[in-house]
Amino acid sequence: MRGKLVNRCGALALAVCLIGSTPLHARPAPPPSADAQAAALVAKMARDEKLTLVFGFFGTDFPPKSYKAPEDARPGSAGFVRGIPRLGIPPQWQTDAGIGVAAQGGAKVKPGRTALPSGLATAATWDPALGYAGGAMIGREARASGFNVMLAGGVNLTRDPRNGRNFEYGGEDPLLAGTMVGAQIAGIQSNRIISTIKHFAVNDQETDRDRGNSIIAEDALRTSDLLAFQFAFERSDPGSVMCAYNKVNGDHACENAFLLEQVLRKEWKWPGYVMSDWGATHSSAKAANAGLDQDSGFPFDSEPFFGQPLVRALDKGEVSEARLDKMAQRIVRTMIAKGLMAAPVKAGGTIDFAANRAVSRKDAEAGAVLLRNAGGVLPLGATVKRIAVIGGHADKGVLSGGGSSQVYPDGGNAVPGLQPTTWPGPVVYYPSAPLAELRKALPQVQIDFVDGSDPVAAAALARQADVALVFTNQWASESIDVSLTLPDNQDSLVEAVAAANARTVVVLQTGGPVLMPWAGKVSAILEAWYPGRVGGEAIANLLTGKVNPSGHLPVTFPQGLDQLPRSEAPYPGDVSYHEGAAVGYKWFDKRGFQPLYPFGHGLSYTTFRHSNLSVRKGAKGLVARVTVRNTGTRAGADVAQIYLEGSGWEAPRRLGGFVKVNLAPGQARTVEVPIDTRLFAVWDSGQWLVRPGKYRVVSAQSSREFGERVEVELTEKRIGPGLVPH
Repeated sequence: MRGKLVNRCGALALAVCLIGSTPLHARPAPPPSADAQAAALVAKMARDEKLTLVFGFFGTDFPPKSYKAPEDARPGSAGFVRGIPRLGIPPQWQTDAGIGVAAQGGAKVKPGRTALPSGLATAATWDPALGYAGGAMIGREARASGFNVMLAGGVNLTRDPRNGRNFEYGGEDPLLAGTMVGAQIAGIQSNRIISTIKHFAVNDQETDRDRGNSIIAEDALRTSDLLAFQFAFERSDPGSVMCAYNKVNGDHACENAFLLEQVLRKEWKWPGYVMSDWGATHSSAKAANAGLDQDSGFPFDSEPFFGQPLVRALDKGEVSEARLDKMAQRIVRTMIAKGLMAAPVKAGGTIDFAANRAVSRKDAEAGAVLLRNAGGVLPLGATVKRIAVIGGHADKGVLSGGGSSQVYPDGGNAVPGLQPTTWPGPVVYYPSAPLAELRKALPQVQIDFVDGSDPVAAAALARQADVALVFTNQWASESIDVSLTLPDNQDSLVEAVAAANARTVVVLQTGGPVLMPWAGKVSAILEAWYPGRVGGEAIANLLTGKVNPSGHLPVTFPQGLDQLPRSEAPYPGDVSYHEGAAVGYKWFDKRGFQPLYPFGHGLSYTTFRHSNLSVRKGAKGLVARVTVRNTGTRAGADVAQIYLEGSGWEAPRRLGGFVKVNLAPGQARTVEVPIDTRLFAVWDSGQWLVRPGKYRVVSAQSSREFGERVEVELTEKRIGPGLVPH
């Protein structure tokens, strides 16, 4: 046998074949895993050093609490966690938030940074590639500004359109929200920094946000809010989870063992670390034992719970030393895995503002939704000689949302002094004036402006114009909920202008859905959301046809408050989500309500036809195929939406998949839309269950505009609760 072996090895490299010899060119041992490296570092730490990692500070002076930020914090920032220099562990410099590098309102200096459109506007693009590009852009600015943690990734569902933070999030559908927010998180983390995902979980109103209790059955929670998070996790692997202010079924989210241990750790096997929202920690031992790893934003909690109170809990044995080790190890492991240790950040980096503005502008253009265009009044054509621009500070800039996500622009606030000027303000308008951009785009047209404060004067100007453009705004912010009625008597302004000029166009800058009692009286409505740093240019490009609108609604616009699950305003205390998983369009379908504008709706300056729907089996489930054709005369983009219909669900149908398609006039393209099998399933006894039977796969252009249907028959299938690689 030995002779045969030697003979067989004759044709091979000697170093490989010699038995008992050391290879001449041995492969280097693979580097230790992030977990192994973190464990080795934690083993070298004293208790005080571990405690350093689990306690974070606000990064800005806060006089109301006589608080002065640590000297090493980035000026004006959201948070700071001290590092351990002797072990090469850098500080965590944390910045808000999901639309760019924010500065705190009380900061003395607010460096200008590039703001994306609101999260809801990005969701309205239905284009994950744009979500990724926007995340990558704000992540680059964060790194250049010296931040290695972004408090981004808001994926809370729009259960109530009056939630003041809806503008930060991804809409009402779990698949759309999880896909779009997951893409943004992945883009942020491509810069070798950490992004959070937030606010975990069921954080759906700002009223009584510190004490409110979200009550929801587990099966409904699994197929709505938690499913949105699960989709986002699978697409991004966020470094950190930010737990929410509210209670969920009786326990605060940051000391909720079901959310933090059962779901995140046991079922999803997620290896990152959980940080609290600023002021969302309510205990030491209970929070630590339930799965909170980092108490953030001192001094906003009632006590520094992971400071001396945690030391006392450790001394008493209420929290074990092993638990503290695990908390510290998760934090260090994530810093290693996401690149913070290998590629340290430095403040004062170069920012390409021109390139970053282009990213923001494309996002705004693709996310604006043309809701109505009667008579083809848009785009503004060559026959238009005079335009009246009315209201909305359109002569100054475009509106942004308030609160911790507020990004301050280079160029300053275009409309300073609006109330509130302090938290949750200030109200900030980005210096990108639609009026100036329209005049630039239409130099041959006479364009006049009035501020809209006098409806009579506005109507008089509109009467003299070929087209009247009314800009209407609704400011929303963290810590407050909003009315769905436009403020400052803007409905009356629109009514007066529409009565004076049949060719009235309304441009909405809102944080979410609003009521429009005048919708049938105007010719066109463009929902621009909060359009970001160069939103004025984006709006002008859309109105003039330089860019063809392609956004589709990520939320349902109701006709009235009586169509909502809770017609009364958001209220304190226990909030019973009796609608369960029937959120948004699912609630409207279940109850048979006709919305003002349905989820998925969006018009274009061209037309599209969807045909040849078929369904095949793929490696991970069913795949729908549909042909999308541009049947008009302009290039444009459409969203091939696939809905699933079944029985025994929370509602008659669910969004099953989507693909955005760019097409030249006359061009057709057949696209494939993968369908996640869990979207056919119900939650049953700790897992997903697809019941045997017949289901329908539907091609659609919105949740109420259907095309072809294909019936499929499925056998029973059970799927575990864990994350599924995307």
